[in-house]
Amino acid sequence: MTPVVTRPRGAANALVKAEPADELLAAFLSGRSDCTRRAYNQDLDDFRRFLGVGKVSEAATLLLSRGHGNANVLALAWKASLQERRLQGATINRRLAALRSLMQLARTLGIVPWTLEVQNVRAESYRDTRGPGRRGVRLLLDEIERREDKKAIRDRTALHLLYDLGLRRSEVVALDVDDLDLDAGTVSVLGKGRTQKTKLTLPAPTRVAIRQWLEARGTGPGPLFINVDRAGKGCRLTGTSLYRIVRRLGEQAGLKVRPHGLRHTAITEACKLAQAKGMGLEEVLDFSRHRDVKVLMVYRDRERDVQGQVAALVAAGVEGD
Repeated sequence: MTPVVTRPRGAANALVKAEPADELLAAFLSGRSDCTRRAYNQDLDDFRRFLGVGKVSEAATLLLSRGHGNANVLALAWKASLQERRLQGATINRRLAALRSLMQLARTLGIVPWTLEVQNVRAESYRDTRGPGRRGVRLLLDEIERREDKKAIRDRTALHLLYDLGLRRSEVVALDVDDLDLDAGTVSVLGKGRTQKTKLTLPAPTRVAIRQWLEARGTGPGPLFINVDRAGKGCRLTGTSLYRIVRRLGEQAGLKVRPHGLRHTAITEACKLAQAKGMGLEEVLDFSRHRDVKVLMVYRDRERDVQGQVAALVAAGVEGD
């Protein structure tokens, strides 16, 4: 049963004003990527809707005004509501983490002397590491080849970076022309959770695609990938737009694809090729740019279908008895 949530009535019951909450939220979202800001805004907006208030800052004000114990009671009530809605464990934990991080910052800034202590729910993590496969990537490129406009050249180049280098969509749309050194055949990428850019070598097909796009775009400074539609012409392509581009190409090819699926396919292929060449996962780690080789082991094991092989052995044993 969800605990009953009571809200303080009147401004006299609030221990903090809306201004500190607005400043707290601004500081909380400052310096984060567009993708991260959107995710945090969605999570905190869910908390706002749970409380039935008009703005996220009002929800933050209400939480800050509760004090240590009552604030945790409120967060626990939200957690119970999330569970009753049968959301995925990973989704619940992400939303709780957003609220905990916000209150941790409030403590750091001296707004409150406490933090939230609501724990995550147990969640089974499943990672679909296969993506559309090499054939799927080829089908996407074939769909682009049916067009000859400027947008097609841009989309083909973005697709090459997503797959050839295994880049994340946020990394692709954040690229500037100045990040390229085509004479040296490199591109500098600001990876997930990194503070410095990493210089990556461009394969020959990727360099060709980039040169073609620069001829169509122009070599002037600024975002590498720009909007070519009349409404937002010249503006940086957003991660949401890139997601829609890949999804639409997939639909045209009869596939369900998202940008990260191309990265999944690239890393799966890298693991497969490394095994064939007698290379270890440490070498593939340079390509995937994961922080932990254990993540790559998930890709390797899924590609080998270890579970399926063992299941076949078990079934064969029963048949032989």
